[in-house]
Amino acid sequence: MAEVVFVDSAEHAGELVADAIAELVAAKPDAVLGLATGSTPLSTYRALAARHLPLGSVRGFALDEYVGLPPGHPQSYRAVITREAVVPLGLAPSFVRVPGDDGGPLEGAGERYERDIVEAGGVDLQLLGIGSTGHIGFNEPGSSFASLTRVKTLAARTRADNARFFDSPDDVPVHCLTQGLGTILRARHLVLLAFGESKAAAIAAAVEGPVTSSVPGSAIQLHAHVSVIVDEAAGSQLANADYYRAAWASRLPWERL
Repeated sequence: MAEVVFVDSAEHAGELVADAIAELVAAKPDAVLGLATGSTPLSTYRALAARHLPLGSVRGFALDEYVGLPPGHPQSYRAVITREAVVPLGLAPSFVRVPGDDGGPLEGAGERYERDIVEAGGVDLQLLGIGSTGHIGFNEPGSSFASLTRVKTLAARTRADNARFFDSPDDVPVHCLTQGLGTILRARHLVLLAFGESKAAAIAAAVEGPVTSSVPGSAIQLHAHVSVIVDEAAGSQLANADYYRAAWASRLPWERL
C-alpha cells in the first residue's frame, strides 16, 4: 500500500518533499533526482530553493519532453526545467538531462536515455504528478507497465489539458519522448503529488483502484516505496482516507517520507 499523506496546501507538500530531498542529499551528495514539470512540483522546487542546499553534484533526469518544438521554445521541458529547477536550485546544467537532448537522432533516443539513467546509478527519488487521464509522465492509458523511454502519441485530452501553456491548442505537439512506466518503477522512491478536485478521480483510481494499464498511475501500487501527497480536494475520493491520516499521525520517530 502506498503511503498517503494529506496536507493543507501545496506549500506544505513542498516542505515535506524538500525535507526528504535534503535528507537524501545529505547522505548522498551526488543523488539522482527524477524531475517533473508542470505546476504540481513547483512548491517543492520553491521550498528547496529557499533552503540554499549544496546541490551542485546532484544529477537530474526529466520525465519527458515534447517532440517537434524548436530549440529554445519556452514550453519545451528543457526550458521549463531550466527555469523552474536548474537555475533556482543551483543545479549544474550539464548534470540535468531531458529525453532526446543528446544530439542524436530521434530514433533510438529512448534507448540512449535509458542507458544514461543506468550509467548514472539510477534515480533515487522520482517526483511525479498525475494527469486527468491517470497518466504519469506521458504514459497514456494502455501503456505497458514494462515500458521504457520511448516516443508516444499524446492523447487528445492531454493535449487539451496542456493547451493553456501554448498560444493555440494547435501548437501543442502531437508526440513526446517519455520515460516508461517500467523506467519510473525502477526509481528507489516515488513521490506523487496532486492538488485540486480535478485530480481526485485519478488519485483514487491510482491508489485504490485495480492495477490496470487503463490507469497508468496505478503502476505505483507495484512499487515498494511510494509517497502520495495530496490536499483535501485531491484526496476527497479516497475510500481509506481515515486510515491514511491515522497512519501518518502515528508514524514512528524514525519514519520519514
